[in-house]
This record gives sequence, C-alpha cells and structure tokens, in this order.
Amino acid sequence: PMAEGVFRRMLEGAGLVEQVYVDSAGTHSYHIGTPPDSRSQATALSRGVDLRDIRARRVAAADFVEFDYLLAMDRANYQDLLAACQDAELRSRIRLFMDFAPALPEREVPDPYYGGPTGFERVMDLVEEGAQGLLLHLRERYRI
Repeated sequence: PMAEGVFRRMLEGAGLVEQVYVDSAGTHSYHIGTPPDSRSQATALSRGVDLRDIRARRVAAADFVEFDYLLAMDRANYQDLLAACQDAELRSRIRLFMDFAPALPEREVPDPYYGGPTGFERVMDLVEEGAQGLLLHLRERYRI
C-alpha cells in the first residue's frame, strides 16, 4: 500500500493520473478489505501521502492481463506471482519493484512489520526511490 500511495502522489505531481492506473494487492488472503497498518499510514502521512482509502485485496487472475506491470516487493512474492500466472507470455510483466532503483544495493523492500518506526521509515525511503525510477521508466518507454 505504501508504494501505491507514493506512486499515485508522484503521478498526480506529474499530471499523469489519467494515463497510469495503479493498484496494490497481496499474494495471500491476509487482511483482505482492511486498511494499511497504522504505522504505514503514519509514516506515509508524515511525507504527504494519504493511505486511508486503500484496502487490502489479493492478486486476481485478471490482474496478469489488465496490468502492464506486476511489481513484487520481495523475491518470495515475486515467486508467488510467477507461480500464480498461468500464461508464460504474461510472466514478463512480473518484476521486482526495486529493479527500478538500480543505484541502490537493496533488491527487495523488507516487510517493516517487525522493524519498529525506523523500519517503516526505511521502507518509505526505498519505496520513494523505486517509485521515482518507475516513473522515469514509464515516461521513457511510453513517452508520457
């Protein structure tokens, strides 16, 4: 949910909300219909990102067709997405989110749940870097 909120804010700032559709989903059924963790919301809000309207949902089979990119935060979720995608041609749409931040050594966004406040801040830092790289990638690839 942090990545969805951050990327939506960046799209708004770039005037691209109408051209790019963003959604987040999990690979498991945990927390379906619930808002993001209160610590995620507080961290995001401290940086001007409001996550209150986001609700958890699970990745659906249609997502592999409807979205050009399915971005996993870590390798475990990446593998889960690959396993869930029935069409081999569509698997190329599945990437690690941090692929869009090649200058950083981190290849995964860690789960901040057990990391305390600093864990949420670090995740927000990584998400902002990845989202900036993704926006740059989309601008270059689609000339928007």
